[in-house]
Amino acid sequence: QVQLAESGGGLVQAGGSLRLSCAASGYTFSAYGMGWFRQAPGKEREFVAGISWSGADITYKNSVKGRFSISRDNAKNSVYLQMNSLKPEDTAVYYCAKGRTGYARLGDSYQYWGQGTQVTVSS
Repeated sequence: QVQLAESGGGLVQAGGSLRLSCAASGYTFSAYGMGWFRQAPGKEREFVAGISWSGADITYKNSVKGRFSISRDNAKNSVYLQMNSLKPEDTAVYYCAKGRTGYARLGDSYQYWGQGTQVTVSS
C-alpha cells in the first residue's frame, strides 16, 4: 500500500530555512515522479515543485524559484524540499505527492498525498 510521510516542518523566522522530507513506501519509488504541494488557510492546494524519476527533470512554482530546491534519494525512497529565504507567504501545510508517471510537473495528475507537515514563517 502506498504511504507517504512528510516531516521537517516547523516555525521559523522570515529569511530562515527548513528542509522537508517525505518518506515513501508501498511502490517502486524510483519509477515515479514526486511533487511537493502546499495549502494555506482559505487557499487552494497549489503545486510547489516536482522532480522526475531520475531527478533530471525539475519544475518549480515561479514564486519559489531560486529559494527552494527539490531533490530525491532513490536509495532511501525519499524526496526532499530545501526551503531557503523563507517568507511569511510560504506559510502553509506542505504535502508530498506521488505522480502517475515518471514525471512530476505542474499540469500532471497526482495519485497520492501524505498527511502534510506545517510550515509557519513569522515576520
